[in-house]
Amino acid sequence: MAREDFSFVHTLRVRWSEVDMQGIVFNGNYLNYFDVAFTEYWRATGLPDVIAQSEAGLELFARKSVVEYHAPSRFDDLLDIGVRCAELGRSSLRFVLEIHRGDEHLISGEVLYVHANSRVLKSEPVPTSWREVLTAFEKAHAVLT
Repeated sequence: MAREDFSFVHTLRVRWSEVDMQGIVFNGNYLNYFDVAFTEYWRATGLPDVIAQSEAGLELFARKSVVEYHAPSRFDDLLDIGVRCAELGRSSLRFVLEIHRGDEHLISGEVLYVHANSRVLKSEPVPTSWREVLTAFEKAHAVLT
């Protein structure tokens, strides 16, 4: 993907506690970065937050995460994390993410969520209102359905 394919970008700075003995970001922290950026993406859409979802008993469960490493990041780097809803299934939402430092593409990833009834742990269709909001939010980029 190209950087301009992302309707949403969240910036964060690498903290000292996130680097390993080689002085680079420990690989597992990239999933945390994805989660932080996804949370901000979701907040920007105005859709129900995790508390409202939990109270309604209809939540997003992470089903699959993929991280592909291209180049390392280090302490104090400013990272731009692009988030994009790439596909809406019946009950699934697939998001693609990329992490950049300036013009350098460091990390690619994907997170697949399932919309589910958290009381019975069964998938539920993604609400039509969510589909409309996500499609509009991604405006310039088609969301596969």
